[in-house]
Amino acid sequence: MFDGEKVIDRYETLINPVHRIPSYIQAMTGITDEMVADAPLFEEVAEDIYEILKDRIFVAHNVNFDYSFIRSQLRYCGYEYDAQKLCTVRLSRKIIPGLRSYSLGNLCHSLGIRHVNHHRAGGDAEATTALFHLLLQRDTEGHILKSLKRNSKEQVLPPHVPKSDFERLPTTPGVYYFHDEKGKVVYVGKAKNIRHRVSSHFSNNSTGRQKQNFMRYVHRISFEECGTELMAAIKESSEIKRLWPRFNASQKKREDVFGIVCYADQNGYLRLAVDKVNGRTEVISSYHHYENASAALRQLVQDFHLCPRLCFIKEQLYDEQAHAAYCKGACEKLEPVESYNERVTQALEKLKAQPSFAIIDKGITDEQRSCILVWQGKFYGMGFIASDLAIETPEQFKELVTPYRENKVITHMLFSYAKRYPSKVKFF
Repeated sequence: MFDGEKVIDRYETLINPVHRIPSYIQAMTGITDEMVADAPLFEEVAEDIYEILKDRIFVAHNVNFDYSFIRSQLRYCGYEYDAQKLCTVRLSRKIIPGLRSYSLGNLCHSLGIRHVNHHRAGGDAEATTALFHLLLQRDTEGHILKSLKRNSKEQVLPPHVPKSDFERLPTTPGVYYFHDEKGKVVYVGKAKNIRHRVSSHFSNNSTGRQKQNFMRYVHRISFEECGTELMAAIKESSEIKRLWPRFNASQKKREDVFGIVCYADQNGYLRLAVDKVNGRTEVISSYHHYENASAALRQLVQDFHLCPRLCFIKEQLYDEQAHAAYCKGACEKLEPVESYNERVTQALEKLKAQPSFAIIDKGITDEQRSCILVWQGKFYGMGFIASDLAIETPEQFKELVTPYRENKVITHMLFSYAKRYPSKVKFF
């Protein structure tokens, strides 16, 4: 314990974690399984730790990392612990600006503070105490007292994130981005209220890996307002697929998109086939699963009496009798090219006849409306249009919205939304 001038008490003990210590932790701390074999369990010392900590300010380097673990373990043992916190990383950035690094080791080296037994609780606590003593002496602008105020975000935010980043966050729907030290996006999230959602990532008492990663690696927060929750959800999905952020777990499975393609063979017959979309071949209709594309092609064969062989349908799916029921001889050149191709053309027209509609909703301001365009059954793009602008055709919408890359999550989301809120949908 430290009273602001001197250390008045010390407590240090190893804890038996009741499982093997990972090799990289052993290498970093020097603590081995043998060293903790006879150490007490946390519940055996929980009362002592609680009595030392209660009614005192909890000070640590990257305070939320240590505090969340201590609090959760005390709660597990039946002790409700809630304390004011001070982070020596954030305070050092304010009181001693301009240093190359604010890690504990580099700070101690820059400021001439003795630091032994790195990554051990005792050694790090002594170094942090000396650092905090120095900060108290240099804090001419009262940053420490400001950080202790109840409404201060200094105790909540990751140690590297400027408070100004949080203060800029709006209370509107949109997406937010967490950036690492080099500015790279490491997480994308959506929110009905951006400020509230970002705050919740850091103000909860979770000891989960995601929160600890945020505390350690997030250096900047940016955002983009979206007008509605639906637009925010679409933007989030699109950005996850585009940026592939390190700490996003969902929606990161790569999608193989399959499509129905059409081409004329050497005899002039139009042939349909299912192929993986590669950007080099014109696709009539695309699907997110091979099975769905194959089922659509089989349906066309049945509805328009196309030749299964010319559509590359596997022989085992159609016996000779079934084949004869659909094929009129094109595979044997018995049916004229013109008549067969006419039915293929009709099949393609039906395939293209997917619904096109726009979802119109409120915008970011009263002078605008949000617009999400679905073109021939696929998400095309979204944007904002003037509230007094009359638009009747999908071509007009296409000129005003920003195109986005479609994925199955977005398409499912839009069709479900259109079904639930038909009053916001304009069909073409």
